[in-house]
Amino acid sequence: MKKPVTTVKLEGPRASRLSLYFRMRLGLLHGALAVFVVKNGNGTACIMAEFSAAFQMNYDTKSGPKNVSFDLPPTAKVLNSSSCGKENTSDTRLVIAFGGGHELTFNFTRDADRYSVQLLSFVYNLSDTLIFPNASFKDAKTVESITDIKADIDKKYRCVKGTQVHMGNVSLTLREATIQAYLSNNNFSKGETRCKQDGPFPTTVPPVPPSPSPAPESPSVENYSVNGTNGTCLLASMGLQLNLTYEQRDNKTVTRVFNINPSKTWANGTCSSNLVTLDLWSEDVARLVFQFGMNANSTRFFLQDIQLSMILADARDPHFTASNGSLMALQATLGNSYKCNAEERIQVTKAFSVNIFKVWVQAFKVEGGKFGSVEECLLDEDSMLIPVAVGGALAGLVLTVLIAYLVGRKRSHAGYQTI
Repeated sequence: MKKPVTTVKLEGPRASRLSLYFRMRLGLLHGALAVFVVKNGNGTACIMAEFSAAFQMNYDTKSGPKNVSFDLPPTAKVLNSSSCGKENTSDTRLVIAFGGGHELTFNFTRDADRYSVQLLSFVYNLSDTLIFPNASFKDAKTVESITDIKADIDKKYRCVKGTQVHMGNVSLTLREATIQAYLSNNNFSKGETRCKQDGPFPTTVPPVPPSPSPAPESPSVENYSVNGTNGTCLLASMGLQLNLTYEQRDNKTVTRVFNINPSKTWANGTCSSNLVTLDLWSEDVARLVFQFGMNANSTRFFLQDIQLSMILADARDPHFTASNGSLMALQATLGNSYKCNAEERIQVTKAFSVNIFKVWVQAFKVEGGKFGSVEECLLDEDSMLIPVAVGGALAGLVLTVLIAYLVGRKRSHAGYQTI
């Protein structure tokens, strides 16, 4: 079988790689629009993408963590590992290479009505000293994330204001993006599906308020742990419940609740100096990711990112994806654990939230594989105040009655004289 023919057409200055990187480092260059095309063995285009890309990330140096920003250079090219997929439905991907061993991969999937970038992955090579000077390590790292990039079949995805994707310690912004997979006419279609960021868009049909479905029982609590080369970096005990609002095929908006069943769920994870990841998947959930980070001075840990990808058979768009990389939940001092017996609700997006039951979690610094000193949540502290307040009020009432009784008894004896 012939390898897919891949071409790339670039707009912008044709500067040398070295000059390009130094101009990026000096902040004098903004990423130019580039067109990337993947073709099959017959020379027919199956994927087209036009955008500029900006990366922001941090990496470890000998003097501590360092932030770096750079754009996708005009020398970026499409690799032969790109593919139109088997029978134009599966394993469809666009792989873009640039610099000293960096790769950005768009993995596409589709159903009868829509297609999407189900997973975006980025491989960066820390041995590239032009982007990562004085890096502590010289190996290649891989980060990935689900995305909200989706469009109707035979329409292009269009987003002018910018599409942001958070992949661990890397934030990617796609500007002036036009992307289309499963092409039918060897070029971008005239019709388009616009991203939410470009809205609001006029509509003739008023939105239908969500109709909540009955909530299931509380989920079972499960223990999770993530281990790295330096030992345990995450301990967690919690029950998980997902709340999803979506549009069904009959255009009715519903809200459904899903419990994560520990007996049918598998777990994995990774440890790094500034990011801890817990990755869950099951028969119903393709991927549920919890990522923990640290504050600027590395004194507290917190849940900073939740990502979800799952299939909803009755939805208009069966591929449900949601993520939020700017959370500040489940916080505690490094070396301590966070605990909350009360149910906590974390709003990830407008259409997706997570209920966490009886959570006990500790990230990064876990001594001896055991939970450290407990920091209680505010919900538990408030629940303790209620019985204390009630008890205090009852004690005050009993004391008042007793004093009144003694005073009354003394007065009644004062009206008589001993004979």
